[in-house]
Amino acid sequence: MSQKRLFLLDAYALIFRGYYAFIKNPRINSKGMDTSAIMGFMNSLMDVIRREKPDHLAVAFDKGGSDYRLEMFTEYKANRDETPEAIKIAVPYIQELLRAMHIPIIEEAGYEADDLIGTLAKQAEKQGYKVFMVTPDKDFGQLVSENIFMYRPARMGNDIEIWGVDEVKAKFEVEHPLQVIDFLGMMGDAVDNIPGLPGVGEKTAKKLLAEFGSMENLLENTDKLKGALKEKIEANKEKGILSKKLATILLDCPVTFNETDYELSKPDVEKTDAIFQELEFRQMKAQFDKLFGSGKEYDEIDTNGTDTNLITKKAPIKKAPENQMDLFGFSDDESDEPKGHSFYATLETTNHFYQIVQGEIPTRLLIQNLMTQKSVCFDTETTGIDALNAELVGMSFSWEKGKAFYVPFPENQEEAQQLANKFKPFFENEAIEKIGQNMKYDLKVLRNYGLEVKGSLFDTMIAHYLINPDMRHNMDVLAETYLKYSPKSIETLIGKKGKGQKSMRDVALEDIKEYAAEDADITLQLKENFQPILEKVGTKKLFDEIEIPLVQVLADMEAEGIRLDVDFLKEMSKEMAIEIQLLEQKIYETAGETFNLASPKQLGDILFDKLKIGGAKQKKTKTGQYATGEEILSYLANDHEIVRNILEWRQMVKLQSTYIDALPNQVDAKTQRVHTDYMQTVAATGRLSSNNPNLQNIPIRTERGRQIRKAFIARDENYTLVSADYSQIELRIIAALSGEENMIKAFQNHEDIHKSTAAKVFNVPLEEVTKEQRSHAKTVNFGIIYGVSAFGLSNQTNLSRKESAELIEAYYQNYPKLKSFMSHQVDFAREHGYVETISGRRRYLKDINSANAIVRGGAERNAVNAPIQGSAADIIKIAMINIHKRLKQENWQSKMLLQVHDELVFDVHNSELEKIQPMIKHEMENAFIMAVPLEVEIGLGKDWLAAH
Repeated sequence: MSQKRLFLLDAYALIFRGYYAFIKNPRINSKGMDTSAIMGFMNSLMDVIRREKPDHLAVAFDKGGSDYRLEMFTEYKANRDETPEAIKIAVPYIQELLRAMHIPIIEEAGYEADDLIGTLAKQAEKQGYKVFMVTPDKDFGQLVSENIFMYRPARMGNDIEIWGVDEVKAKFEVEHPLQVIDFLGMMGDAVDNIPGLPGVGEKTAKKLLAEFGSMENLLENTDKLKGALKEKIEANKEKGILSKKLATILLDCPVTFNETDYELSKPDVEKTDAIFQELEFRQMKAQFDKLFGSGKEYDEIDTNGTDTNLITKKAPIKKAPENQMDLFGFSDDESDEPKGHSFYATLETTNHFYQIVQGEIPTRLLIQNLMTQKSVCFDTETTGIDALNAELVGMSFSWEKGKAFYVPFPENQEEAQQLANKFKPFFENEAIEKIGQNMKYDLKVLRNYGLEVKGSLFDTMIAHYLINPDMRHNMDVLAETYLKYSPKSIETLIGKKGKGQKSMRDVALEDIKEYAAEDADITLQLKENFQPILEKVGTKKLFDEIEIPLVQVLADMEAEGIRLDVDFLKEMSKEMAIEIQLLEQKIYETAGETFNLASPKQLGDILFDKLKIGGAKQKKTKTGQYATGEEILSYLANDHEIVRNILEWRQMVKLQSTYIDALPNQVDAKTQRVHTDYMQTVAATGRLSSNNPNLQNIPIRTERGRQIRKAFIARDENYTLVSADYSQIELRIIAALSGEENMIKAFQNHEDIHKSTAAKVFNVPLEEVTKEQRSHAKTVNFGIIYGVSAFGLSNQTNLSRKESAELIEAYYQNYPKLKSFMSHQVDFAREHGYVETISGRRRYLKDINSANAIVRGGAERNAVNAPIQGSAADIIKIAMINIHKRLKQENWQSKMLLQVHDELVFDVHNSELEKIQPMIKHEMENAFIMAVPLEVEIGLGKDWLAAH
């Protein structure tokens, strides 16, 4: 009989870890609730259950801190930031989910989770269990024994780690896990405010332990130490003993391991479903149903002695007690299939009338009906997701809830075109509003059939983006969130992505009718939901006048694409390959050996162990290897030539793989051009995102990066590329919004703003400003929008932190209204929960009143920069709409091709070169009138680099 296994989860460690894993992209539901912490914890919990199929499991929580440690040391954990509100809100939901899953919650007032886990682990070990402490916290290393292990959950692409005795000894360089307590006591812990021994860091602590074996032995033999270290330790012996006590996990808490209570059983699905519904965890619900509804054999951990490797082992399905459902299957009288339990309505549970329309007379009747409507939702079904090459399989239409019509299209493209032509009067009727979800795709598909969609549009995806920019906007999520309805999955029709996936042409007509008609029906209902909300939150004008008109503009730009000089890139790739090889050889010569440059571990060993670059205290990752990220290496670049060469090597390899070799593969076979996709609903600031390929991320600060732009060329010898770029648009916006006279005056006088700023903050005449002073002023000018600190400024310049602080202070003294504006933005956000751009685009800031300084600080920075970035996005969108309108109405041969940050790129017919430049400049500079004039710089050339 295999040894039973108990998994004890450290709740708060996993909750905090989950919350911060989503910190850059928090999970916000339709109620504005940050669910990141709940999702992060549940992901960890479900991963443990899925991987390990544990016999017994419990979750330990802190409750009120450690009375024992606070009595010893009142400053224990005193310097910790306030717990983020999202975590405070999360805990009751997590505990409710655990209760619904029948998982014991272990908490005792006055005791920390570490102590509860330590006590239970030792008790269970005595009862013959293997115990796995699920936590990323290294302090638990002291508890590890032959049958007690640390189980560090998977994160950021890294797999789980299981630390037994050997792993703990290796990680901490100790002879026994109990010495981890001495290690922690010597080193101290800034997070928990454990003082430790002054002057003793990680390396010194390991060295002292190797020599003396324990804290007590060290303190009894300080005469063997030398110099300052000896003096510091002798003067702080009491601190050492105290620190060791604080770091020791208690093993005698008032909790008892109960084998029966901790046994995993089938959850209360109705309760878990209700909580998932409230939180809007649709994907997690699906994973949860899959996890607790299968009856398959599973892998289990086999830990033989100190061997903690995971091995695959067939285990029989556990039988549940009579009339009780088993965790991974059903009792004998249940079917093998999981029972469906949904709190969403579906096609099967909802009355609906969906009809196939085929043949001459039914089609004519449908079109007659369409022509009498004021508003119609339509959707296309196609052979693929590449809109430029996709063929119509069918179209669906709906103008009344619960009713929709599906028109199948023949595979023969001549016949398909004839059918499409019949719908031309409907699509070109400007009096009928057209509704859709992600309409840009449909517009591009219909364009292939010569159909132009005219009249007002309502895109539910864009509407929701303006209502709740931090949520996802795909139709399934919107339907489940706002309609409590779960649409039919496309995977049920064509299968999952991969070689076996079918085409929509292969789906039975009745099935595709239900799926396609449902899409139109549900999208129509979402429109009815979103329209009043847009009015209520004041973004209807932004929707109608900027975002919706932009859909047509982007569809035209994407369909147009841009020509690529493939031969130039192929030649560049050959040259780059030679350069990379030479640079690799140079790095190996400096290192004195060959190694895998792409391996962070091997690179760290070479740089920090062998070459000793950067001194003794180099940062390590949680897996124990040296950190070799760009930020670390950039900081050390001045210390050693090999570091500079490695950074250059990385840049070259990335350029080659991401752009030089990849771009030719993205040339469309039909058009022989590259067609990027612009996404309107990704960036919360309102900026557009570019994808497949991403043309906004081509690096232009290096010569090699700039050379890639040379591959983007004019249509032919009759065309020239024209680049129109806003000059310092964000600085102009902040000057105008803040009403800062000194800055406004500088722009109005067409001064070099960075030079003008330098003259003011360094108190020198304009003509005497040095190149370095201008550079520092430029860093502050752009950094101020993002809340640059003295520390941040000193890292970006050669100024000390004191000099940086003085420069920032001088900056605010010369631009007092700027500081007042920033304060006002933060105050407005605190009162209203959001900030706005010049066009009323809102950025919601749920953490603006957080008691956690780090979280609140991030929201405060967003309160200042979101209106600036968002207003810049609004302005260039307005310019694009106005230019596009003129290009069409005035029948220009020239086309607008790209939008990259503050720049627009055009393919201009040579006969129009002289006339188009003033037109573009006028429309861009007059897109929005404010106290500071907008300025646009125009360049031209046969390629993008020459034009820019």
